[in-house]
Formats: sequence, C-alpha cells, structure tokens
Amino acid sequence: MFSRTAFSPEWSGRTMCGVAGQLRFDDMPVDKTLLFRMTQAQRHRGPDGEGIYQDGPLGLAFCRLSIIDIAGGHQPMSNEDHTVWLVCNGEIYNFPELRDDLIRRGHTFRTRTDAEVIIHLYEEMETRCVDHLNGMFAFALWDGRRQRLLLARDRIGKKPLFYYHGPHFLSFASELQALLCDRQIPRQVDPVALAQYLQFWYIPAPRTIFQGIYKLPPATVLLCEHGQIRRERYWDLNFAHKETLSEEEWIERIGEVTRDAVRIRLVSDVPLGVLLSGGLDSSTIVALMNRLANNPVRTFSIGFEEDAYNELPYARQVAAFLGTEHHEEVIRPDAADLLPRLMRHYGEPFGDDSCIPTYHLARLARQEVKVALSGDGGDEAFGGYPRTWQYLAFRPGASLRGLLVEQAKAVFAKARPSWASADMPPWKGFGRELAFRLREIFRPVQRYAHAWIVWKDGVENLLNPEVAASLHRKDFLQPWEDVLRRTQGWDALDRLFYLDISTYLPDDLQTKMDIASMAASLEVRSPFLDYRLLELSARMPSALKQRDGETKVLFRRAIRALLPPEIVSRRKQGFGTPISTWLRDGLRDMVTDLLLDENSYWRDFLRPSMVEPMVREHLAGRRDWGRHLWLLLCFEVWARLFLA
Repeated sequence: MFSRTAFSPEWSGRTMCGVAGQLRFDDMPVDKTLLFRMTQAQRHRGPDGEGIYQDGPLGLAFCRLSIIDIAGGHQPMSNEDHTVWLVCNGEIYNFPELRDDLIRRGHTFRTRTDAEVIIHLYEEMETRCVDHLNGMFAFALWDGRRQRLLLARDRIGKKPLFYYHGPHFLSFASELQALLCDRQIPRQVDPVALAQYLQFWYIPAPRTIFQGIYKLPPATVLLCEHGQIRRERYWDLNFAHKETLSEEEWIERIGEVTRDAVRIRLVSDVPLGVLLSGGLDSSTIVALMNRLANNPVRTFSIGFEEDAYNELPYARQVAAFLGTEHHEEVIRPDAADLLPRLMRHYGEPFGDDSCIPTYHLARLARQEVKVALSGDGGDEAFGGYPRTWQYLAFRPGASLRGLLVEQAKAVFAKARPSWASADMPPWKGFGRELAFRLREIFRPVQRYAHAWIVWKDGVENLLNPEVAASLHRKDFLQPWEDVLRRTQGWDALDRLFYLDISTYLPDDLQTKMDIASMAASLEVRSPFLDYRLLELSARMPSALKQRDGETKVLFRRAIRALLPPEIVSRRKQGFGTPISTWLRDGLRDMVTDLLLDENSYWRDFLRPSMVEPMVREHLAGRRDWGRHLWLLLCFEVWARLFLA
C-alpha cells in the first residue's frame, strides 16, 4: 500500500508565476506599458524573471518563480511556427506522460518544461486539451490563426484567474490588483457581492467585489472570439455512481492513489518542505514524503500563545516521530502591519482570519524552501468536517426530540462567550438563534449554510437603505442552492460533501492559500486535491467517510501504520486564530481608528447605528462580535486601498 520507495526527479523546467494580458476588440494596440505594470503588480508571484509578447490586438505578460532554473522555462512560449502562444501559472504534474505521447504523434518540443505540453495538446484537440491535464493551473492561450483567446482554470481552483470583459477589450490577471492597473476598468462595488462577503466572509465565484470583474470558476474554460465570450465547465464530480468494494480493497485504492499524488508533486531541483499543522492530513503528507524522498523532510509549523489555538505540540510529536528537520514559530497579533499588505494581494475583502497564520507559515517556509506540500483537501476528500454529520437533520439514529435538544444545547453554548463578564445575560439572542435553527431543521441546505452565516438576523439590516434597495437578490444562499441542484437524488452526506468541494474549498481555502503563499513567493502543492483522489472519493459510499459521528472512517485505517496512534485518532481542530482576543487587545487601536473614524469607507455602505454599538460592546467585553468586526476591519482596509 504505502511502500518505501525512493523517488528521483527526472524532469525540469517547472515554474510558478503570475499571468496577465489583454485582448482588444477595437483598432487600438495593446499598451505595453500597461502589460508591464500588470506584471510588476504581481511580481511577488514570480520574482525571478518576466516576459511580454504582443501580436496585434493581443498582449501576454508573465512573471516567473523558478523552481528549476533552466533557459527553457521562460514564458510567454510558442509552438514551432509561433502561431500559438501561452502563459501558464501552475504545474502540470502528468506532463512527462503527455509529452511522450505527443512526441509519438509527431510534435516537436523545444523545451523540457511542463507548460509546453499545453500548446501541443491544444494543437491536437483545441479546447478539450484541459481534459488531459492533471495539475494546478490558470493559463491563457492565444491562437493567432483563429484570433482566439482561451482562458482555463484547473479542476479544483488551486490557481486564480480574474477577468474583465468590456466593450473594447478583455483583460485578465492572476490577481485583482494587477487587473486594476488599467484605469479604464471601473471600480463600482457590487452590492450582492458585498452582502455575500458579509455573510460568508468570502465572495463566491464568479462574482468579485467589483461589478463587471469576474473570477473564472474552477474547471472552466473561457473562449473569446470576435469580441464574444463563451464559458464552459469541463469537469465535475459525480457522487451518484458508487463502486462496490470491500473495505480492504478501498484501503488499498486509497493508499495507491494518495501515494502517487504525493510522488508526482516531488519533482523539483530546489528543496521541498511540508506545511505541518500536526493534524491528520498534513502529518500523512509528511509520512509519505518521508518514505518517497531521498533526503530528510523539512517541516514548518505555526503556533499561538493561546493554548486553545496552538497545535505546535502535535506538530512536534509528528516531526520527532518521523525524524524531520523541523522549524516553527509562534505568532502574535501583527495585523495592523500585515493586513494592508494581504488585502492588496487579495484584491477584494477576504475575511478568513486564518490568512494571517497562513502567510506567516508561508514566510517561515520560504526562508528554507521554494516549494512546500500541504494537507489541504484531505477533509473534503474523506469527510473530515464534523459539521457535515452534525448538521444533517435526519442522519441515521437521529430522533426529532434529540435533534431539538442538540440545537438548544448548541445555541446555549454560544450564548455566553468565555471572555464575557459573569453578569452578562446568558439568554441575550438565545431565542432568536434557536428559532432560526429550529425553522431550518427541515431545510438541509439552509440548515448547513447556517453554520457559515455571520449575520444571523439578515445582512439586509446591516446595509444602509440605499445599498439594500439596489440588491438584485436577497437570497444570499443562491450560489449554494445552485450547486445543490446538481445533486438531486444523491445521498444526503454526499450532497454536503459536494457542496464543500464546490464552494468553500475553492472560494475560501484555495484562495486563502494561493494568495497568502504567493505573497511570500512560495509554491504550495496539495496532493489531496489531485482530481484522481477526489474522483475515487466520490465513488466511495458516504458511510466509509463518516459513520456515527466519526470522521474519515476508512482513511484513518488506511494510514494508521504511518503515524502515532494519538495522531491517527485525533479529531479535527482547524487552523483558526484567537481573533476575538486580538481585536480587544493587540489590535484594539486599529479597531477604533478604522471602525470609529467618521470618514471610514464602511459608512458609505453600512448603518452606523448597527456597527458602532458592536465595536463598543466587543471592546468592553459585553458581547463577542469578533467575527463580525474582523469582516468590517478587512473591508475598511481594502476600501482604503482600492476605493481611494
């Protein structure tokens, strides 16, 4: 299953980078100065080199982070007769096999880079070339003969791609801040996107915070010809078709695919490391890498002074057990300095507070390596979130009475925050919260989404009347419900697994990791997001993932020989931060300066009568508004950067 086999890299030329470009529909030439500015805006994604190509109405720009520094890795790159040009951000892990097949078909390669296979695959099968790629990527391909631009993003959404389609041009870039180098692109806030951000702390694709600017969704290609664009999804998971295997056979399959997913991500001529949290997924990656690599594995971990959030003891235990070269750091609230930098990179309000430790972790790793593996995706693949079981209304063995008691206990547990004063009324908000939960018991989508909603009373009450009146929809669960329509007839747990993979995983987790790691010029590879592993998981019965409240049922059995028993049996902790405490202590001045300022930007969109009392109640310790205030703080910092 997980045999000890040394792995030696054979290929070279891989890079991480930022891509950008513009296709004009009028008689104006592409502005090379603009392309240069777009490249410089995301230079952190590729500080080792850059390139620009122009062909009439089309301009491509590229900045490179050299993982293997050879001459053939430079982009933009073309085919033999220079009729097809490419810029690609990412890694194509199966390119050696693709390259060999294309050579047999008569194609001539001028480099040994992974990106060049995309060009020759396109020559063979045009837009269906993406069907054959196993990797993380966002690329732009220009077909000069057809005057066609093809944009594509990987299946899981590891690599981002933003675009603006106006009457005179289409522009695209790896980061929003690069796209906004063009002052012709309007910066009008989308009220629906703002409302979704305030509810979910991220903005679901395809929207961005700006009207007219979009994210290309995962597993999607965008084709632009003659000024018209067409978007198509090229891949999806299907949980409806299950395989009938014994548990031992499933364990064998899990082992084979997971091991190979790690193996193909070890190709590099620069040192690699692992981002180790001490949880089950990242520990598994360390264990497998330890068996496959020839050199000691370097591991990197972040901790907190607050014990409830600190996982360093577990990370140390794994590092000692596996004999890694371990590095760690304890972080403190420095968001006053760090938040403006991160919000510039995200380009829109992004409220997942774990982006702070993620950036610190990436920066720590970057001191030693250029490439690191992570355990991202293990929870989505193998049912690692306890909430999917907890929020399933009629799970096996659940009674209506037990469900009512469970919800009452859950609400009461939240009624008095641990930091609140002893004389704080514990019932404040209890009835409203309980009523909402009970109402949603029989509506599984809303019930599950309720776990994520920040403003339980409805975000419309927070928005000022003018902004609220401009909303096209008030149902902010619509993106989730659109996803769930594709799951009719599926097992209830599978529907929730699919929902996480289609929304939370790409729009929150992958956005957080890509931007935070690339801000530190670190490439992060995620074996659990190999699409082969996710397709295998989709064919597994849900009871093999979660059963009677136990998470990752079969996966724990599959990897129990690799790790200490207490790590294998450990329940998920999550990569959270003590944000409520930070806002009341180390970030207190930042909160008052930005949120109580009479000239704050949030006042153009939100009701001061709602916001100001929350600030004062939280700082006085009367209520825990930590999550809410963090969202507002991120929005205010972002607005001062992009709306000024």
